[in-house]
Amino acid sequence: MIKLIMFDLDGTLVDSARDINNALNYAIEPYGIEALTVEKTVGMVGGGLTNLMQKLLGPGRAAIMPEVLIRFLEFYSAHLADFTVAYPGVAETLQRLAACRKAVISNKREALSRRVLEILGLVGYFEIILGSDSVEEKKPSPKPLLAIMDRLALPPREALMVGDSIYDIQAGKAAGVRTIAVSYGYREKQSLSSADYLIDRMDGLPAIVEGINAREG
Repeated sequence: MIKLIMFDLDGTLVDSARDINNALNYAIEPYGIEALTVEKTVGMVGGGLTNLMQKLLGPGRAAIMPEVLIRFLEFYSAHLADFTVAYPGVAETLQRLAACRKAVISNKREALSRRVLEILGLVGYFEIILGSDSVEEKKPSPKPLLAIMDRLALPPREALMVGDSIYDIQAGKAAGVRTIAVSYGYREKQSLSSADYLIDRMDGLPAIVEGINAREG
């Protein structure tokens, strides 16, 4: 029986690309770096902020990373959800899955992740929210998932990981849990083929949970 569902945040529960893009462009504006499109930003996110900055600046601009990072965090913290919205069916799906314990595992910092969920009225659905700074390793490491299962005293066979990227799938598989990829997020559908299940909308998730429980309950 599935008792725990762990969700990625950006690209899975919420579409935050425009706000991240705006913060990145604010951060790099004084340094003569070409402004990013939302599409380019989407292609770079997912591995955490340090990884994102390394991709954006490259080795030749490593010296300015601390300054750019400060500018990004200042702007983003003040504009977390100017344009960020929950994907269709997210709130309804979380309500339908009331019998399952739920957690968020994001590669965004924990405080920012929690605040986004608060602003969008979703934070109450989740028992635990972890960010990139919550444990010593972030996805694709399984450690955040293992930390949640340990805290809730649940085994991997009773858990799912839902996300939009290979990081989520790799973390889930390394933790021994079933993985569900969403095709509407920030990654191409073909890159998600290693997931155990694929859904095109979040409201397809309850049927998968019900099917697993019917077979194994």
